Amino acid sequence: SIPIEWYILLSTVLFSIGVLGVLFRRNAIIIFMSIELMLNAVNLLLVAFSSFLSDSKGQVFVFFIMVVAAAEVSIGLAIIVMIYRNTHSIDINFLNRLKN
Repeated sequence: SIPIEWYILLSTVLFSIGVLGVLFRRNAIIIFMSIELMLNAVNLLLVAFSSFLSDSKGQVFVFFIMVVAAAEVSIGLAIIVMIYRNTHSIDINFLNRLKN
């Protein structure tokens, strides 16, 4: 069996990549994918701890997180498509100029 520390390390790396993607990228789709990467890093950690503690509550919680993430994907992509149809850009800097 793989030690829990490896799962913690992998989850930390994935979550950090997601945070860096949200902070430094200007493309709305990349930011959206970075948020999903952070959600998956948390899911990985929940499943790892659930398995480590021999308790299925964490895995049930992951199921509900995945359901909410699927709804978020459908709504988020619809919003991104509508923004692209109206502005012909998905650059966040361009969208910030629209509010002035």
